[in-house]
Amino acid sequence: MGLFRSVVFLLVLQLLQGSDTSLVQLNNNGYEGVIIAIDPAVPEDGRIIEQIKDMVTTASTYLFEATEKRFFFKNVSILIPENWKENSEYKRPKRESYEHADVLVAPPTLPGRDEPYTKQFTACGEKGEYIHLTPNFVLGKNESEYGPSGRLFVHEWAHLRWGVFDEYNEDEPYYSAKSKKIEATRCSTGITGINRVHTCQGDSCITRECKINSKTKLYEKDCQFFPEKDQTEKASIMFMQAINSVVEFCKENNHNREAPSLQNKMCNSRSTWDVISNSEDFKNTASMVAPPPPPVFSLLKISQRIVCLVLDKSGSMGGSNRLSRMNQAAKHFLLQIIENGSWVGMVHFDSTAYKKSSLIQIISSNERNKLLESLPTAASGATSICAGIKSAFQVIREIYPQIDGSEIVLLTDGEDNSAGSCVDEVKQSGAIIHFIALGPSADQAVIEMSTITGGSHLFATDEAANNGLIDAFSALVSGNADLSQQSLQLESKGLTLNNNLWMNGTVIIDSTVGKDTFFLVTWNGQPPSISLWDPNGTRMESFTVDTSFKMAYLNIPGTAKVGVWTYSLQAKQNSEILTITVNSRAANPSVPPITVNAKMNKDTNSFPSPMIVYAEILQGFVPILGANVTAFIESNSGKTEVLQLLDNGAGADSFKNDGVYSRYFTAYSENGRYSLKVRARGGTNAATRSLRHPLNRAAYIPGWVVDGKIEGNPSRPEIDADTQTPLESFSRTASGGAFVVSNVSNLPLPDLYPPSQITDLEATRDGDDISLTWTAPGDDFDVGKAQQYIIRISGSLLDLRDNFDDALQVNTTDLLPKEANSEETFAFTPGHISEGNATHIFIAIQSVDKSNLASKVSNIAQVALFIPEADSSPEENSAGSGANVSPFVLLVSGSVAIVSIISSATIFS
Repeated sequence: MGLFRSVVFLLVLQLLQGSDTSLVQLNNNGYEGVIIAIDPAVPEDGRIIEQIKDMVTTASTYLFEATEKRFFFKNVSILIPENWKENSEYKRPKRESYEHADVLVAPPTLPGRDEPYTKQFTACGEKGEYIHLTPNFVLGKNESEYGPSGRLFVHEWAHLRWGVFDEYNEDEPYYSAKSKKIEATRCSTGITGINRVHTCQGDSCITRECKINSKTKLYEKDCQFFPEKDQTEKASIMFMQAINSVVEFCKENNHNREAPSLQNKMCNSRSTWDVISNSEDFKNTASMVAPPPPPVFSLLKISQRIVCLVLDKSGSMGGSNRLSRMNQAAKHFLLQIIENGSWVGMVHFDSTAYKKSSLIQIISSNERNKLLESLPTAASGATSICAGIKSAFQVIREIYPQIDGSEIVLLTDGEDNSAGSCVDEVKQSGAIIHFIALGPSADQAVIEMSTITGGSHLFATDEAANNGLIDAFSALVSGNADLSQQSLQLESKGLTLNNNLWMNGTVIIDSTVGKDTFFLVTWNGQPPSISLWDPNGTRMESFTVDTSFKMAYLNIPGTAKVGVWTYSLQAKQNSEILTITVNSRAANPSVPPITVNAKMNKDTNSFPSPMIVYAEILQGFVPILGANVTAFIESNSGKTEVLQLLDNGAGADSFKNDGVYSRYFTAYSENGRYSLKVRARGGTNAATRSLRHPLNRAAYIPGWVVDGKIEGNPSRPEIDADTQTPLESFSRTASGGAFVVSNVSNLPLPDLYPPSQITDLEATRDGDDISLTWTAPGDDFDVGKAQQYIIRISGSLLDLRDNFDDALQVNTTDLLPKEANSEETFAFTPGHISEGNATHIFIAIQSVDKSNLASKVSNIAQVALFIPEADSSPEENSAGSGANVSPFVLLVSGSVAIVSIISSATIFS
């Protein structure tokens, strides 16, 4: 655990709440609502605030010129941690919070690793999650390695806002170019430099030419590209924005399609400017004539959490056991979820509103118990949502005249035609509305309130066994509280018991949690018999049984023992519904707990468009690999679909082994709301921490070439790309909120979904043969089994990309697709390529399902038809750097020059 800093950024739990948490808007070419949040673990230093201002101001001018005078930064909010000293310049935030932060200034992922990066795990052209900058970087301590902070900020902003990717690739730093030379992966190729192995020990450095690896026919592992300090090339910002001459993104005229860059792989070889110029931002703006004004900054300091519960007690809440379930969930929230130091009030409403409790600050269990006395006991009357919200405003204003940043947790099960009448008042209030919809008829208009205020939209059905209401309240942890104070859900499970009256199971408490561990059991009929044993087999006694709320709970004193806890619940009657929920907090504030965060890629969707489920597992900022992750998607009527999520870099999953587990979702059963819950389990020696450098980070510059000599930068920490450390067993459950689907047909439909695009095709050459590997798609995206594969090859990357159907087809008669997500392998001997100047064979795959629906063409893999020449300079030549041409290459080259007949390829086995 010494790998981690003393405190981890408090945002981690909230990183994935909602499909687009950013509050940024583009207004008259200027970006408004940008939030830069300083982690509370960052020691107080006023220079950080000033450096942030300088960085964004410089970035604004650079961005404006780089985008052909289109975009600039208009206003930016800097969030100051609560533990920093008060200052008259600091104001109270409105909807700005850590969970909506676009930029995090936080300790590095691992000590000494100050590389800036953007969390980005969706498709090309889609927005990223956030930018992570370290205090050292913001303070200018890494400028030699990454360049001026303003320029780098634009590089990362392009990731975040427009979904473009880096034009270098540390996993494939070199490639065999058409020039028959080894080239550094970059855009544009106009960037000059030399390739060398440069090692230093103390003040003594040795530089030598790079050797060619006999297996890859490319440069050895330690070879690096050192750019010339003085350049004239203007592109590209997504390669090395630190080069003084670089002021543009790569465009069609200078985009390097050959390079195996992430941009080419993720964006089908499109240039970064092509992606940017097709964005909504670009389409909705025109170039400006006058230069933009400098950004305006707001300094906002986090303060105590203010929450008012607004609970529906109208007549409809008397049905389906709703009032009782609401009280169970609200009591769990008040006893366990809401953090100490928070202020909490309560309002009930039916056709009118009733103030039940003024704001009370939670200091001990006394305040929590006092609030419990205010929960509703009977349901009657109509529904007036606006009355409840306005009453909550009054409760908050009794202590805080300005209700900016306060939170209203609104739970309702009914429709209210007048709910829209207070939307403008809510919008102007500065308050945040969290909407919990209970049952199929909860008012749709309130979704708008939660959206415009940056609140959560959660949903629970009347299927009590799914435990949706308790899950919804459990998701409402503070977005601004220190992570060590936040309640983590370890388990959430329910069953309807008929013939077998027992509900048995286990819960894993790992060493990162255990403080304030809370077991909750609920029932529908009679109190069950409850047995709970700790890892040593000691039975836990003293459950508090509340028959009026139909719940029993136990708070484990101190820190709960690490290991497997076992429970056994016995119902006293048939058709009983039992649930168990387990929450805990971080065992040690200096050790970040394992967290699981879930979301859908959209808040609303129209059938038959597919959706994607995402779940991220982290410890601090470090990804957790090898976990078993399951998504439960519950429809409006309570029907649940189960999906196994994968981190395999295929199908819906953009990057393999980044700790983000994904899957397509297309099993829509009806219109209306759906809710998402994710369960993650990690077994000993199965799950691991990934210590590799984060993806989508700024290019590290190993040094500069000045007057023909290398001026090296400090070496960054050596991390093996495959470095992983074992992880103990753990269990987590997380709510991913609600989403709404429309236009689902009740009629039988034909097959609508093709196989997913293959995105991880790789090709290697072994003598005369080419071997391919990829992950199998399914019949419907990443589910089932495709019917066949179409493999085509060409001597031209562009021809294969743009005219796939006309390219030479490989004989795949004996290639039978495997089940989705299986590893596929195939080898063949290529025939002659018709292009007279071909230097490579380019390969792509299309999969077809049983309904003859074809996938998108895969990423394009390539193999060189030559042994590339090594880099050399007039004063330095290395024996063995020349090119030796194999008989196979001579044969192919001769055939290419003479024969233009396309012959079929044969399977190699």
